[in-house]
Amino acid sequence: MNAPAGIDLVGARLDERVAVGERFFAAEADRIARLCHRMAERFVRGGRLIALGSGGADRSDVRHVTVEFVHPVIVGKRALPALGLSAEGGPLAAQAGLLVEPEDIAIAFGAGPDVTAALAVCTRRGALTIAFADVGAEWRFAPPSEDPFVRQELVETLYHVLWELVHVFLDNRGLLAGRRGGAVHDAGASSFLYPFLSEREDDLEAVVADVRASIRMKAAEVGALRAQTLGEGRETLRAAATEMRAAFAGGGRLLALGNGGSATDAMDAVADFHTPPAGSGWAARPALDLTEDPAILTALANDIGVEAMFSRQVIAHGRPGDVVLTFSTSGGSANVILALDEARRRELRTIALVGYDGGRILAERLADHVVVSRSEHIPRIQEAQASAYHVLRELVETDGAGA
Repeated sequence: MNAPAGIDLVGARLDERVAVGERFFAAEADRIARLCHRMAERFVRGGRLIALGSGGADRSDVRHVTVEFVHPVIVGKRALPALGLSAEGGPLAAQAGLLVEPEDIAIAFGAGPDVTAALAVCTRRGALTIAFADVGAEWRFAPPSEDPFVRQELVETLYHVLWELVHVFLDNRGLLAGRRGGAVHDAGASSFLYPFLSEREDDLEAVVADVRASIRMKAAEVGALRAQTLGEGRETLRAAATEMRAAFAGGGRLLALGNGGSATDAMDAVADFHTPPAGSGWAARPALDLTEDPAILTALANDIGVEAMFSRQVIAHGRPGDVVLTFSTSGGSANVILALDEARRRELRTIALVGYDGGRILAERLADHVVVSRSEHIPRIQEAQASAYHVLRELVETDGAGA
């Protein structure tokens, strides 16, 4: 993954992401559309999404996909049942044996023997299975990149698209197995999720074609947002990486935090610093995930309030020389802002990845380094932010060469 000296690392990484994303989603749009249809059929029959993964980055994807399905960020969309099974719950196959039911949908992250064994249990139980490696799934999607960060970003976009577009078929119940076509209806305020859709409950292929077009549009949208995020944020990321490198050299640590899907981004960033990509030669770095412990989070939320969930942990853990990395799609989350305030009082360096127009965090200069993904669509913001913190992780290790 190391770039040759003199190369524009940020630009090179951006070009790769845009090219690979366009190629992958153009090739897979039809299968993704048909998978959305199959998933919708299972959801209406009482099925659930079961996400499987061991540790590290795979665990963060397990948590990310489940929160997206259970907590819809689009007003008017239904919450869909999802469970995450990861290593902290014991052997994955044993957990799957206890919890997976015939109408469920299993989505597996990673390629280890524990994931393969768990997916085999899911298959025997009758679950529909999805994976991104050769682990025996019925639906396998292979991201065309050797870079583990790029592969993970493509997978994140894919499961966001599955969440967004399964609702097309749920809103067209006449297209689902065991149901008759019903009256045409307007998707209302959520129609921007699939602008090509003209509600045709008697024509599956027409709706699949609309969904295919929407998938390609979403891939282009995230490519453009990555270009804006990394392009406008290039110097900010370089400066942040320089400060992080100095902090680590001086014995400092990274503290990461965020809410919901942004909490899983914090989880992923910490995993990336703890466990560098195989063969990269990078050092493992000390990092704390302030979203990780539900006992601490719920105690603080219950006894003091959700606004103090992160600032109290900055008080407990923050030391001179540490760096705080925050994620907020809105740029205005109260508990993130209070954490940044506390970090500044303690003279910790701060980095914020935000969406929309940057919100209060940018407007009030509440962080030392702010990278903005200029969109109001939360899944696309999170996908662009993933590129930003993955590139940041690499920049920390370049020592200025090729940055």
